[in-house]
Amino acid sequence: QVQLVESGGGLVQPGGSLRLSCAASGSILSINAMGWYRQAPGKQRELVARITGGGVPNYADSVKGRFTISRDNAKNTVLLQMNSLKPEDTAVYFCNCNAKERGSFYRRDYWGQGTQVIVSS
Repeated sequence: QVQLVESGGGLVQPGGSLRLSCAASGSILSINAMGWYRQAPGKQRELVARITGGGVPNYADSVKGRFTISRDNAKNTVLLQMNSLKPEDTAVYFCNCNAKERGSFYRRDYWGQGTQVIVSS
């Protein structure tokens, strides 16, 4: 089984910055894409940012120019640097990865438990 552990959430003022981290562990053979999703109260879960195994990122239009996703393959981690935060960024942020476990024929999606981000003055 693959486990994802997130950290870095918290309370920040509008215009501030926050960095989220997610580390994958377990019987991992390989990890392909990794990404961050978020869900605000009363809204659907949405993609925030995603990065391929080769390091190619993509972003939701709402965060382009403000957020940066990166990964450290040696540590099986993905980072989300969030700058110029807005109140509408307030949500629970979930880490995701697509990984293949040792002994498995197939890749699967795995999810973290979520970390709360609140942007408020």
